[in-house]
Amino acid sequence: MGEPTIFIRLTGCNLRCRFCDTQYAWHGGNDYTVLQIVEAVEKIKNTYDADWACLTGGEPLDQKIEGLVRNLKKRGFKVQIETNGTLFRRLAIDWLTISPKPPQYFFQAAYATKAKEVKLVVSRHLTLRTIQKIRKTIPEKTPVLLQPESNRKWSITLGNRLLRKAMRAGLKNVRLTIQLHKILNIK
Repeated sequence: MGEPTIFIRLTGCNLRCRFCDTQYAWHGGNDYTVLQIVEAVEKIKNTYDADWACLTGGEPLDQKIEGLVRNLKKRGFKVQIETNGTLFRRLAIDWLTISPKPPQYFFQAAYATKAKEVKLVVSRHLTLRTIQKIRKTIPEKTPVLLQPESNRKWSITLGNRLLRKAMRAGLKNVRLTIQLHKILNIK
């Protein structure tokens, strides 16, 4: 958060959560070659001086993205992937965000040590017990981010309550975050 980043939103998702704020990315979209995507991203980079490219969705690992990652890296981009964690691919990326989804909050075990952060959407399903379970599964240095559902007031209130409970329970490196781009109206 807070660094100029170019988001590449890919179509398709293997979960389709009810609370998803990008349901439009579940289907449709346009077909582009890797070269077309990389050239478009480079044009944006020159305008906004952004070094990061974030592959997101839908679920980015629902598609074959190895060539895209390789080409972005060749062009000097730092690459982030935000995934629900249910699909695993070994990719040479700089930052991995996993966002396990309710009700099971499942993610592939290989991500436990590879993730740079774990983002939990504060839905009505999220409980302290779930946060504790995830905190035990990943290294303490990896932050667990509680992100209110689409910055909704009820979800912010629940996120604050869960954060206080996590702190009282002695959980380390659990934080509350927001979708800053929505507040700042950045597209």
